[in-house]
Amino acid sequence: MNQSRSANQRLLFYGFWLLLAILQASFTELQDDEAYYWAYSQFPDWGYFDHPPMIAWLIKAGYTIIPNQLGLRLIPLLLNLFALVIIEDLTSKKNPKLFYAIAASVAVLQLWGFIAVPDIPLIFFTALFFWCYRRFLNHLSLVNSLLLGLAVSFILYSKYQAVLVIFFTFLSNPRLIFRYQSWIAASFALLLFAPHIYWQFQHNWVSFKYHLLQSNVAPWKLSFTVEYILGQLALTGPIVFFILLPASLLYKTTSATEKAMRYSLIGIFIFFLFSSFRGRTEANWTSPGLPAFLVLSHQFLVYHTPSRKWLMRLLPVSLLFAVLMRVEMVFDFMPSPPLQARYHAWKKWPEQLKEKTHGLPVVFSNSYQRASKYWFYSGQMSYSQNFYRNRINSYSYWTVEDSLLGKPVYFADIYDLSFFQDTMKAGIWTLGLNYDSSFASFAKVKIMAGYPEKIKAGDSISLQLTSLVPPLYKNYIAQHPQLSDTTRIGFFEKGKWIKDVFTGVTLNQLSSGQPVPIKINPGLKPGHYEIIFAINCRFYKPTHNSDRLKLVVE
Repeated sequence: MNQSRSANQRLLFYGFWLLLAILQASFTELQDDEAYYWAYSQFPDWGYFDHPPMIAWLIKAGYTIIPNQLGLRLIPLLLNLFALVIIEDLTSKKNPKLFYAIAASVAVLQLWGFIAVPDIPLIFFTALFFWCYRRFLNHLSLVNSLLLGLAVSFILYSKYQAVLVIFFTFLSNPRLIFRYQSWIAASFALLLFAPHIYWQFQHNWVSFKYHLLQSNVAPWKLSFTVEYILGQLALTGPIVFFILLPASLLYKTTSATEKAMRYSLIGIFIFFLFSSFRGRTEANWTSPGLPAFLVLSHQFLVYHTPSRKWLMRLLPVSLLFAVLMRVEMVFDFMPSPPLQARYHAWKKWPEQLKEKTHGLPVVFSNSYQRASKYWFYSGQMSYSQNFYRNRINSYSYWTVEDSLLGKPVYFADIYDLSFFQDTMKAGIWTLGLNYDSSFASFAKVKIMAGYPEKIKAGDSISLQLTSLVPPLYKNYIAQHPQLSDTTRIGFFEKGKWIKDVFTGVTLNQLSSGQPVPIKINPGLKPGHYEIIFAINCRFYKPTHNSDRLKLVVE
């Protein structure tokens, strides 16, 4: 009888969770990054500038089945559900009602579990990894070795933070290195992940360079660390954080799998705490620690009655907060500009803009968010032209700019509105519009420079410029000799732009195939700098046309 009741409760909980996710996914506007990952799926590949390809594959699969907003989110919301099923199975002492209460109290599962972002497959495949790891330790067979290797490859294909889960799991059990089955698992994972590694090699390790050397790097501010800590509170649930976090840390593990979870949970939190000293750290970066957080806190609360009672007392408050947020995501009843910008800014104007621009492609200035969401909601291909003083994104690698070269487009931005011929109200923004009968942008032209990497203050620099100009661009430049666009060099110190030096080098010179010697005096004080070559594109903003190059002024 008890087993039957427990099965019915389980079916009711997971069925209601799935129903809520489907409704929420159907009626909540896409988030900026979701639309961007949908744009990923329009260009299937083994890698992308920002992330590995798992999220693109999942979106492609769901959108093929249901070609709308729900389809885009379909596979991630199912993975969120299955993650909970696996995490519940990982709890050695079963208390279903307690587990459901914990899951319902955790904000990231309740409020973002239906969203198509890389963290959702990362959470699912991390849970699957620990499940396969438990099987592997219980029975060192070939099948379990291959299953573990498969799980490792899946978390790596989801998000690069997966490396931390693997590292801390090994740290919890170093003897794994002496088991040949571990090497089978590692070799199989490497074989499966090899296509992505090759993609990185083909693209000059661009993702690794960005995440390790460029992303969120800034002089430390106290606010970075405070925001990280507050972000963890919001991620897990501000109401139950102070119950679940101590519970997950105080629990004494009883198996090698639980020990690996403990190492991963603590290791990930500490790793990103230290990361906050080198720049802003996003709250969701700790998401691979969530399966361990749920399992360990559950295991502690099973035996610790006072904390369990407090969790149950606070559950109605957590649920009320979740209900209010879920309703706000759909109906916009809270007078909050940040919430309006996130959930209610894109309902009508993409179709209005498409009509105003006569269905022509729209080039957005330096905004992959607006380009991607406009593309999704209007059905009209769009492009983000990336300004060299900001970071690049995957639009710099896709064949969108190439396909628009020489064709009529509209250029759009929400800044410097006096520059534009026309404007329109676009949700909470005013959008400036310029018509261009022949789009010309040259982000695919790559400039290389030979130069001394160390100079004395006040000295001039002699540079030898060479370039890679794709044939399509070379033909366009040859057919348009009137193009007067030239190049500039942007100088950056500690990641911030400080000045430009114009070179006078023209597109025709770059397209000639011959080295172009130039001499400039940057006028820099002693220090460490980075330089970027950029091509001036008529009334568009200059683009990224080189890697970040080092320069030391002594």
